[in-house]
Amino acid sequence: MKLLWHSTDWVECMALLESSEQGLSTKLAEQRRQRFGPNRLQQTPPPSAWQLFLGQFKDFMTLVLLVATLISGLLGEYADALSIIAIVLLNALLGFVQEYRAEKAIAALAKLNSPQVDIRRDGRDLTVDVEELVPGDYVFIHPGMRVPADLRLVHAVALEVDEAPLTGESLPVRKSVEPVPADTPLHERACMLYSGTLVTRGHGSGLVVATGMETEVGRIAQMLQGVGREPTPLQARLEQLGQYIVWGCLLICAAVVLMGLYRGENPTTMFLAGVSLAVAAIPEGLPAIVTIALAIGVQRMLRAQAIVRKLPAVETLGCASVICSDKTGTLTKNEMTVRRIWLASGGIEVSGEGYAPEGQLSRAGRPLALQQATDLKQLLTIVALCNNAAIVAVKEGNGRFGLRRRTAYQIKGDPTEAALLSVASKAGLTREKLLSEYEMLDEIPFDSERKRMSVLVADKRGNRWLYSKGAPDVLLARCTHYLEGKTVKPLRPEQVELVQAVMAEMGDAALRVLAAAYRPVEHVPSQIETLEGHLVFVGLLGLIDPPRPEVKEALKVCRRAGIRTVMITGDHARTARAIGVELGLIGTHDAVYSGVDLDRLQGAELERAINQGRIFARVSPHHKLKIVQTLKRAGQVVAMTGDGINDAPALMEADIGVAMGRTGTDVAKEAADLVLRDDNFATIVAAVREGRGIYDNIRKFIRYLLSCNVGELLTVFLTMLLRLPLPLRPLQILWVNLVTDGLPAMALGVDPPDPDLMERSPRSKNENIFARGLARRILTRGVLIGITTTLVFAGTMLHADDLKLARTMAFATLVFCQLFHVFDCRSETMGIMEKGLFSNPYLIVAVLLSSLMFWAALYVPPLRTLFDTVALDTSQWLVVLAAAGMPTVVIGLRRLLRRR
Repeated sequence: MKLLWHSTDWVECMALLESSEQGLSTKLAEQRRQRFGPNRLQQTPPPSAWQLFLGQFKDFMTLVLLVATLISGLLGEYADALSIIAIVLLNALLGFVQEYRAEKAIAALAKLNSPQVDIRRDGRDLTVDVEELVPGDYVFIHPGMRVPADLRLVHAVALEVDEAPLTGESLPVRKSVEPVPADTPLHERACMLYSGTLVTRGHGSGLVVATGMETEVGRIAQMLQGVGREPTPLQARLEQLGQYIVWGCLLICAAVVLMGLYRGENPTTMFLAGVSLAVAAIPEGLPAIVTIALAIGVQRMLRAQAIVRKLPAVETLGCASVICSDKTGTLTKNEMTVRRIWLASGGIEVSGEGYAPEGQLSRAGRPLALQQATDLKQLLTIVALCNNAAIVAVKEGNGRFGLRRRTAYQIKGDPTEAALLSVASKAGLTREKLLSEYEMLDEIPFDSERKRMSVLVADKRGNRWLYSKGAPDVLLARCTHYLEGKTVKPLRPEQVELVQAVMAEMGDAALRVLAAAYRPVEHVPSQIETLEGHLVFVGLLGLIDPPRPEVKEALKVCRRAGIRTVMITGDHARTARAIGVELGLIGTHDAVYSGVDLDRLQGAELERAINQGRIFARVSPHHKLKIVQTLKRAGQVVAMTGDGINDAPALMEADIGVAMGRTGTDVAKEAADLVLRDDNFATIVAAVREGRGIYDNIRKFIRYLLSCNVGELLTVFLTMLLRLPLPLRPLQILWVNLVTDGLPAMALGVDPPDPDLMERSPRSKNENIFARGLARRILTRGVLIGITTTLVFAGTMLHADDLKLARTMAFATLVFCQLFHVFDCRSETMGIMEKGLFSNPYLIVAVLLSSLMFWAALYVPPLRTLFDTVALDTSQWLVVLAAAGMPTVVIGLRRLLRRR
């Protein structure tokens, strides 16, 4: 199918691809998917399960241990050698399970981040993953969309595309449907859209002519492949820290081996003990632990309706000190309904809920017909034609089992435009009916800088009109006349003041206000934007967009968590203030700053306004960027929401860019770190909570692992200093590592957060992972574990003079010191009982399984022989449990005394 699509008429292209404006049939689309494969570039495949398992043996000390074990086996120590290899394999299996889960979570995340596209198949409009596209699919094009495949244009309205990713052209290129000569270079093929380019303006539709590696960008796919996953900042810091810990552990292990050899211990035993201790004590899995914790957190966030696009954002979320949120759709429901209309001839009330064409327009309590109000008909005609939304009636229920059939109304496109279609329908004026009376000639799309949209139309008599809708202050400034009834009159200052007073009144009632205007057109210039002047003002529409009920509580949570919330909106200041007061974001007398204020203020005044302001109204995307930059200079960690193309710079500049999943453009989503599936402010707060919880769980991991490792090292080192025999055999050292570092550590990754998690102030973005006393806690507990185990070992040797019993006692004490310690690690501020002993069932199960594994080493005869242990009696168990519980009791008493 590699034809010269750009030089072929689109009708012929459709015939060649056996397609139409009704799209492909589902059957043909499936056949082509089988033939052409998924619409994606070839990528380096992720590591297989086998590669992940083998990767567990890349650690240098593990390889040394295996080699040493092999040598000892050749020297006749078969049982020990096989046992050590078995434990190393079990450890590798546990590491593999953890990494495999993390890889699966990351793969699922990538799938969720897959962009979607609107298409038509079998005459039905669908939204599918970009990968599902096949040649012949009929695709709808809209601003902010990343072109999903190579397309031949079928329709184009004011369509402009940024082709810099493919051609390097810095300015957007205007597109049209007419074919071009066969030898036209790539960057001049106006009728083609290429995969990976960006729609910056206008809308249209096109036919897929190439997918995946067959696209133009597929030819340079090798340049886009092989991009590895970057470590998060925390992973990088822990990787560096791990190197220092490795050398420290190796020095201690070498000292232990040398001391043992000096005292005449068996060289093979000492070498195996030293290497086993190094394998157990070196926390080579620290960066992997962070990956696992982040992967678990990503899955939790997904359940909370937040899709993480970039893993470092999970770390940063817990630091957020300011959340800058859009109003419409994030703090409010984005369910628009026109409530009031104002015309120069008088006000009109509108009844009905949602987007259903049910309700009526009335003046002074009496129904109003279009025949009685020429100006109302003109206003509704303007807002229905100057519109790209659609309302689809869907039948729900089947009349069976008591389910009554009813009609639901779903919208496609912008909710505000859908509300305008709805109010026109209530008056009996549908867009379909109007399109039979008017021909659409051209369009000037809405964008957040212009704050208006215009269409050029022609009626059946050949008269041409420019219809405009948009922000009232913007349109009013471009009007020279106004419509009153059937009469067009000059727009005088007193009329402007009246309109502004009505706008203020609607704003105070929390209504979003839009204006409509028009002008006759005799001559169409080459740049139709020049027609947007000398307009006739028709009237205002007041739309209600109620606040989300859950947002008020979410704002209270933010205040308690030390997070400042800032509302940023393109709406009028009065509307923003009314919503802000209703939500409790500001008081009735607090300042509301506008985009004009931000342009006017300079230096310290600007910084003070941005650092103290809670609501910014009538802002443009460049104001958003200015707000983010100022807040970051003040040391704030900023989360910023956005959905449009022009929001991308602010989203990228923010510490955490948050895009809207429902209404956001592809560009905004690509620039963002987090995508909200439900566009809800409360979801951002939930994500911040998860971010804090994940960071806390990573600290729990590190606290538990490192303190246990310090305890293991210190136990062996102290007994060597005291000129006592080796307290643990190599096999026992590895079993301690498997029993304590495995399941309990994994269970900490799903530990529920402290109840006061959102009562704390945000942590610093540059905070060291060991800050707030973590290093002290690790060393204190590690020393207590080491001293306790050494005392039990030394005491048993003095009392019983039985090395096997002493080693068993030390073995048991070390294991249960660590299993008790895992419960202490669940909180840095609360005791075990305060946190709730059974609030993490996974941890209870993990500790029970670990205890059972240890119990087997003492009471299952073959394992008892293998581990060289003895069965302990009740009095000995009492000593072990009392000694193992002592560090927990000491820490608990210390916490109690400090509180008192």
